[in-house]
Amino acid sequence: MKRVLWLLAWVLVAISSATAGAQTFPTKPLHLIVTFAAGGSSDAMARTVAKFMGEDLGQQVVIENRPGAGGNIGAEYVARATPDGYTMLFGTIGTMGIGPALYKNLSYDPVNDLAAVGILHTLPNILVVHVSVPAKSLKELIAYAKAHPGQLTFASAGNGTASHLAGELFKSAADIDIVHVPYRGGGGSVTADLMAGRVSMMIETVSNALTLANSGQMRALAVTTPQRSSAAPDLPTFAEAGLPGYEVSSWTGLFVPAGTPAPIIAKLNAETVKIARDPAYVAQMKTIGTDVASSTPQEFSGFVKAEVAKWRGAVQRAGVSVD
Repeated sequence: MKRVLWLLAWVLVAISSATAGAQTFPTKPLHLIVTFAAGGSSDAMARTVAKFMGEDLGQQVVIENRPGAGGNIGAEYVARATPDGYTMLFGTIGTMGIGPALYKNLSYDPVNDLAAVGILHTLPNILVVHVSVPAKSLKELIAYAKAHPGQLTFASAGNGTASHLAGELFKSAADIDIVHVPYRGGGGSVTADLMAGRVSMMIETVSNALTLANSGQMRALAVTTPQRSSAAPDLPTFAEAGLPGYEVSSWTGLFVPAGTPAPIIAKLNAETVKIARDPAYVAQMKTIGTDVASSTPQEFSGFVKAEVAKWRGAVQRAGVSVD
C-alpha cells in the first residue's frame, strides 16, 4: 500500500512540475528548424511564423536552416533534440507526408519520433494545361486523354516530388494514361517547356500555376483542394469539375520531438491557432497564395498519418523509392 501511495505521489509531483513548466515556458529563445535552404518559399513562410510567434511568446524564435536529403537532415535533428519545446520543426508535405513513404531507410521514425503540434498552412495546387491541348475543362481533358492514351505528358520537379506524385494520383483517379516527364527542380526549364508546349500539363502550386496561366500559354482547369482557393476563387475544385475524391494540397505544420510534455505542446498549439486568427498574418500569407490553417495536435497527428498512407500508395503505383 505504501508503495502504491508513493507512486501516486510521484505521478502527482511529475504532473505538477510539467504544468508549472508549461506556465513559465518559454524562458529562453526557441529554435525553428527549416529543412530547406534560406531564400525559398518554405523559409519565407517559416520566418513569418517565427516573427509572429516570437512577438506573442515574448521570446525570439530563431530560424535554423538545415537542408539536405529531401528534408530528412533537419527532421532527424529535431527528432533527436531534447524534448522540451525549445527545438521545433517547420514540417512540410515533402518531409513529413511524402518522405516517410518515399525513403526506405530513414534513421528516424517521422510519425513516432516527432509529435504533431498543429497545422500552419495549406497551399492549393492547380492543374494547368498548354493551350494546344483541346480541353477547356477537367472533364474534357479526361475524355481527351482516354481517347488518346499515352499522348499527353505531365511535367514534375523530379521523380518522387509532390508534383510527380500528384500527377500519379491524377492518373489513377481518372484512369488515364499520361506520360511523366521529370525535371531537375521546378525552375526555368520546366516553365519554358510548359509554355512552349513541349509538355502538356502540370499540377503546380497555386502561385506558380497562376503565373503560368496568366502568361496566356497555359490554361488553368481545376484546383486540387476540397475548397476553392482564395487566390483563384473562380476556379472549380476537382470534385466540382467532375473528379470527386481527388485531393492534393501542399501543407506545412509545426512538430516537436516526441516526449515533449503535453502542456508545452498545448501551449505551442495555442500559439499556432492565435496567429492563424491574426489579420496581419493572414494577409501576409495571402500575398504568396498560401491559405492559413489551424488544428488541434490530435487532428494534425491524424492528418499526417493519413497523408503518409495516401502518398505511400502513390509511391507504390509510381514505382519510385529512395534508399
